[in-house]
Amino acid sequence: MKILILGATGVVGKAVLQRALGDTRIGQVIAPTRRSHSCHPKLSNPVAPDLSSLLSEAADWAVDAVICAMGTTIRKAGSKEAFRYVDYVLPIAFAKQAYRKGAEAFALVSSPGASLSIPLFYCRTKGEVERDIKSIGFKSVTIVRPGMIGGDREEFRIAERIVLPIATFLRPLLPRGFRVNPASNIAEALVDAVITRKPGPHMVTSRDLV
Repeated sequence: MKILILGATGVVGKAVLQRALGDTRIGQVIAPTRRSHSCHPKLSNPVAPDLSSLLSEAADWAVDAVICAMGTTIRKAGSKEAFRYVDYVLPIAFAKQAYRKGAEAFALVSSPGASLSIPLFYCRTKGEVERDIKSIGFKSVTIVRPGMIGGDREEFRIAERIVLPIATFLRPLLPRGFRVNPASNIAEALVDAVITRKPGPHMVTSRDLV
């Protein structure tokens, strides 16, 4: 089985990559990134400053499934337009290319706030990418909406630095829906989803990832 991983340098994406490379059911992993990963016999790692430049090359990848862990914040991206490019434009473009070449499954990391009815730009964008991924035609689509993600981020997020250790310490006492979701658990759900390829759309929420 050959899979495409988008966003393989983020906290969830790195966990997905590690799990996919260690899974004997997966024979090849393609992970386009802006900076290179360590070499691995199963890994193809195209590198480009702008991933859209790899779309023409993606036509030849012929993957069986796609896992998208791409995501940023408006603050980090610098503008709403730049945020939408990362969280909507690129995922949809790669999804359509993969589907045209025979991919049957797509698993997406989204947000618990994703909604088409909420006027907040972030939430609405997440809702739109969920809607449009499901409309492409994949046999299996899995949307994963984690809560607070446990793992080491490269960028500094002050709220997470304060809340995450407290939430981790209190984990046994918190309701399932409010517990920290380890990146490894999210990765497991994503990889298993594209391997099993259960027909139809599926939703995985925070309480499923503890």
